[in-house]
Amino acid sequence: MDVMDASAPTHIAHRDNHTHRDVNGGWLRPAVFGAMDGLVSNLALMTGVAGGAVSQQTIIITGLAGLAAGAFSMAAGEYTSVASQRELVLAELDVERRELRKHPKDELEELAALYESRGVEPELAREVARQLSKDPEQALEIHAREELGIDPSDLPSPTVAAVSSFGSFALGALLPVLPYLLGASQLWPAVLLALVGLFGCGAVVARVTARSWWFSGLRQLALGGAAAGVTYVLGALFGTAVG
Repeated sequence: MDVMDASAPTHIAHRDNHTHRDVNGGWLRPAVFGAMDGLVSNLALMTGVAGGAVSQQTIIITGLAGLAAGAFSMAAGEYTSVASQRELVLAELDVERRELRKHPKDELEELAALYESRGVEPELAREVARQLSKDPEQALEIHAREELGIDPSDLPSPTVAAVSSFGSFALGALLPVLPYLLGASQLWPAVLLALVGLFGCGAVVARVTARSWWFSGLRQLALGGAAAGVTYVLGALFGTAVG
């Protein structure tokens, strides 16, 4: 009784604290990539144009055009990428489904051998494989997980990926344009707001990684600032050369 009482708190603490971050990046990658890409690319585009000493109206049009073009490009690219990957996975699942139908014994032995390779005793491995293979759909799911490393019931949606990429890119790309839309006539408010946004995005990402918020934020700020600085210098050089 004393042993059970002593071990119970440990078990409860382990159960309550044994949690993990989302490491597959299903939502994080497209959202962060879209927002960062929108911020950096549109900021760099606008600073490059501004470096050429153009009018305020030209900078605004450039920023809005960069937002629209980039958002649609991101959405189209993400949709095509995810749709192609999904179609490939479905094709492989059809192959596995046919194999399970035509050669059920071979597939059962293959699954049993897999469990044996992981340390399960041969007889137990064959029994587990036999029981799991009774349901064709369950057998397909298990073979897909073990052989292809995918979950047939959790395939990504091309539409969701495209919409999320479009929205995140547009939101990021809007930040450098916003000060101009609110009446700013100089470049520095747009740069300042964009850099604050980059730092904020980096800090948010740190909440699901092992990095500190300030390190992640400063890293994104430095990368975005460098891109904006380089394009501004190039814009100034090209503007002088063309002028």
